[in-house]
Amino acid sequence: MKKFKRVLVANRGEIAIRVFRACNELGIRTVAVYTEEDKASLFRTKADEAYQIGKGKGPVEAYLNIEEIIHVAKTKGVDAIHPGYGFLAENSEFSRQCEEAGITFIGPTHQMIDRLGDKVQSKWVAKEAGVPTIPGGESIIRDEEEALRFAKEAGYPVMIKAAAGGGGRGMRLVESEETLLENFHSARNEAAKAFGDDGIFIEKYLEKPKHIEVQILGDNYGNIVHLYERDCSIQRRYQKVIEYAPAICLSEEQREKICADALRIAQSVNYRSAGTVEFLLDASGQHYFIEMNPRIQVEHTVTEIVTGIDIVQTQLWLAQGYSLDAPEVNLQQEDIRVNGCAIQCRVTTEDPNNHFAPDTGKIEVYRTGSGFGVRLDGGTGFTGAVISPYYDSLLVKVTSFSRSFADAIRKATRSLRETRIEGVKTNIGFLINVLNHPTFQSGQTDTGFISMHSELFNIEPKDDTELKLLRFIGNKVVNEPSDKKHDLDVPVIPQVEVPENLRGAKQILDEEGPEGVMEWVLDNKGLLMTDTTLRDAHQSLMATRMRTRDMLRIAEATSVLAQNLFSLEMWGGATFDVAYRFLHESPWDRLTALRERIPNILFQMLIRGANAVGYKNYPDNIIRKFVKHAGENGIDVFRIFDSLNWMKGIEVALDAVLEENKIAEACICYTGDILDTRRDKYSLQYYVNMAKEIEKMGAHILGIKDMAALLKPYAASKLVTALKNEISIPIHLHTHDSTGNGVATILMATQAGVDIVDAAFSSMAGLTSQPSLNAVVAALENTSRDTGMDVVELEKISRYWEAVRPAYSSFESDLVSASAEIYRYEIPGGQYSNLKPQVESFGLGHRFNDVKEMFKEVNEMVGDIVKVTPSSKFVGDMAIFMVQNGLTKENILEKGKGMSFPDSAVSYFQGMMGQPEGGFPKELQSLVLKDIEPITVRPGELLEPEDFDAAREHLRGIMDTEPTEEDVISYAMYPKVFDEYVAYIKENGALTTMGSDVFFHGLYVGETAEIEVAEGVVMMVKLLHISELDEDGTRGVVFEVNGNRREVRIVDKAGTTSKTFVQKQMADPANLYDVGASIPGNVLKVCVAEGDPVQEGDTVLIVEAMKMEMNVTAAVPGVVDHIIAKEGQKVEAGELLMTLKER
Repeated sequence: MKKFKRVLVANRGEIAIRVFRACNELGIRTVAVYTEEDKASLFRTKADEAYQIGKGKGPVEAYLNIEEIIHVAKTKGVDAIHPGYGFLAENSEFSRQCEEAGITFIGPTHQMIDRLGDKVQSKWVAKEAGVPTIPGGESIIRDEEEALRFAKEAGYPVMIKAAAGGGGRGMRLVESEETLLENFHSARNEAAKAFGDDGIFIEKYLEKPKHIEVQILGDNYGNIVHLYERDCSIQRRYQKVIEYAPAICLSEEQREKICADALRIAQSVNYRSAGTVEFLLDASGQHYFIEMNPRIQVEHTVTEIVTGIDIVQTQLWLAQGYSLDAPEVNLQQEDIRVNGCAIQCRVTTEDPNNHFAPDTGKIEVYRTGSGFGVRLDGGTGFTGAVISPYYDSLLVKVTSFSRSFADAIRKATRSLRETRIEGVKTNIGFLINVLNHPTFQSGQTDTGFISMHSELFNIEPKDDTELKLLRFIGNKVVNEPSDKKHDLDVPVIPQVEVPENLRGAKQILDEEGPEGVMEWVLDNKGLLMTDTTLRDAHQSLMATRMRTRDMLRIAEATSVLAQNLFSLEMWGGATFDVAYRFLHESPWDRLTALRERIPNILFQMLIRGANAVGYKNYPDNIIRKFVKHAGENGIDVFRIFDSLNWMKGIEVALDAVLEENKIAEACICYTGDILDTRRDKYSLQYYVNMAKEIEKMGAHILGIKDMAALLKPYAASKLVTALKNEISIPIHLHTHDSTGNGVATILMATQAGVDIVDAAFSSMAGLTSQPSLNAVVAALENTSRDTGMDVVELEKISRYWEAVRPAYSSFESDLVSASAEIYRYEIPGGQYSNLKPQVESFGLGHRFNDVKEMFKEVNEMVGDIVKVTPSSKFVGDMAIFMVQNGLTKENILEKGKGMSFPDSAVSYFQGMMGQPEGGFPKELQSLVLKDIEPITVRPGELLEPEDFDAAREHLRGIMDTEPTEEDVISYAMYPKVFDEYVAYIKENGALTTMGSDVFFHGLYVGETAEIEVAEGVVMMVKLLHISELDEDGTRGVVFEVNGNRREVRIVDKAGTTSKTFVQKQMADPANLYDVGASIPGNVLKVCVAEGDPVQEGDTVLIVEAMKMEMNVTAAVPGVVDHIIAKEGQKVEAGELLMTLKER
């Protein structure tokens, strides 16, 4: 007996760790060797001692350097060397030199390896033992002539195999003579790199066999046992992917015959240590010996589990001289039993959809799935690990076990589903597909199973919420750093008790219909109010950026504390565009979620008659479908307007609302000044006449839409008084507080009899928003127009919004006070907020006052029009254009010739926004339109109906779920925006539950945040560190997530623009003359020269990765134009290697 004190493992990764652990259990000190490329590898840290080898040598060559490995062993007092699998495991010279150095080789003798490790020699051993073998492969083939002759004699297809190795390295299936020599040389090169021996043999290829192997253990005294068989038929590129024990396809008779033949071969050479005898089983049930691997196998785990025998530990006992029947080993054939089933899945960094090409890169997230019935053997996978192209792609072996094969499948599937690996591609989805396939579950798979079942490659990518979250925050802190984050307070949500019989105006509509609501409004003595906080207030103050999450948190409290509101304006206007484009959330989801939480208050939206919630004219069927689904999802009041007060423009929308039995509030847009008798275009009579027309059209409510805050207090009194005398439907006033007169305007209108007014909770009121709702309520307390609301309760809601609002500060304008100059310029509230940033974006910030004056001049030049989006946008665009180009109303007709005017100007003069009161100035219209013909009808009449079926089919192609009717409508109105929204959600995930402070500002270093990623799912995220700018233009952003360290790489956009980085050129997939790398790796050989002609399918380069060679072929016939790649160059998948050109 020789007791080992130190064992060196001449290998790396998972198998090295496996041996270290077995040694540790037996009290043996362990020694690792590693290369420069493996300095950060996990296996190195698992050994008691570790020494670097291979300085000046290649990463694979180092592990094949027998002399250096033995030198380390001798100088460090090593008793034995375990070779693991691969590399030198089947190298007889290594075994021999160990023996000569007085070091025990934990494996068979070099004579045994010579006879069995060489596949040609092993076939002679099998024949001598009377075990059937596959025809061919009886001698090593060294030249092309011999290869051609043998393949022709055997008949195609044939299999080329490396004589000195296994694991699929150096194996090629050849279907015809045309590809024989190419595969012959490729296999030889691969074998030389993997095993240090380029010996090749050829044998007849069996169609669709099963691959069965038997585990053998032998001691130094001629005693040999088998541990039964494994089924290893699930293979790609002749490398095993999933293995299981026992082989459930075998009958007991077949099992006994195969195991007996395995013992016969091992006994014929007095085999010692662990080994595997491999067979192919054809369709008739006949088995053929193919090779013996004189080493431990990757898949030994399944045998260990079903037999309960630690094979690696047994190797150590046997190598020290213990016999199989020694008490420490205690293995007798009659005592070895198989219990239950075990399945091993090899999780690798391979892309199944790219011919299993290995992927490289840094692992950013690594979490495995363990638990009862699951064993994990890993060695290269951990968060932060860098996967290089030099070594095997194995990350972890997931081995499940249970009493039945079916349950073992379930456990393996569960574990794989729990596994999260990001940063590199993996085959996990593919493995799950295999496990779920009925053929696999029946145990009837053969070695051609993967190639025959393309459905296995339908892999749904996993949604890694954590990684997407960290990338989002990382991008915020790197590219959008905020210095305002420290000042944000946590909003306090008022605690309320929701009464069972909570009622409001919504219940009146549901029970009595729109007419019942009209009657209720007219009978009401107090003033009814609409809160605009959820729509126009934040549209005017902060560019519509209010997120659904902040609305939902206060929704329930609003339903109770503000239950006497007439309505909540919470939808429409710019909601759709901004929600999808900037907030990356669905406005439809906002509507349904708010409706669920606020069941008692009417929901109101703003809708443009011809545009709905878009910015262009839509076919009538879009308008009707939109109104229908908006109503079904929760909208009760549709405030309909036309930006030019052209009543024909609201006909379709109004009719659609009436058809849905919802409340139609048709608007007159207020402009001018009815108190100024010098301006007679928009006189009191003009508004009275329009109001009468709206009543005749069937509207339930008349809306006065004072978007520019031009309605002065006394004008409001005069207008409302006149309208009350002329119409019988309720009147609803909407104004802004841009001038500071908003509350006064509301109070004067109230005194004149207005029925409903718009206002906003005080912390969201003022300036370009609406007047303060709280102030109006307080002002009317104890009067005949008392609102019936409690100011104290409303202040609780206001305080919530006061705490929320700072998170949106970056979207607010720099307006700090109201301004009476609005009366002069007549610029609408929201536009007034955004005009200065817009002017500055054109480089005209120093001429802002000139632009305001020009706004007034343009309005006069086009005939004093109603200015509401989109007509107001036209006036603003035109004003900027004229200042930018030195135009005035005096010189525009001359100087403007030949100029291209803004799109909004062309649209206006073409009649696409409707027909203005008094018509268009003809000369100016001709100047802008040039050869474009104007229209005089409603634009929707000229448009073809929307093809919703085509839209639905398009969405099915880009969405992971079946598109809803709401999705179809949104796409019809905003095709590009909606496509980008879908793409964003796929890439970043839904971020709607994230707090707005993090969403807009990210985290500061050292800050910890509870981030809700889904309902009831919270992650504790702490930002630890932001690294310096790397040479590739990225920064590492380090987090702690639920106590675990995570890192993501983020491109620093500022850094990449201020510094020059080497940008790899990628091949254009659409250009067949671009030749790109199919896998990441090293360019092994450039097979052509510039100017060489090539045919489709010709090999032009060879790329090597993880000891595997991949031929890069020409996709089209042509001539080599430019060779970019150089031999030895490291390349990424998709990187441009060379270009071709037509002959």
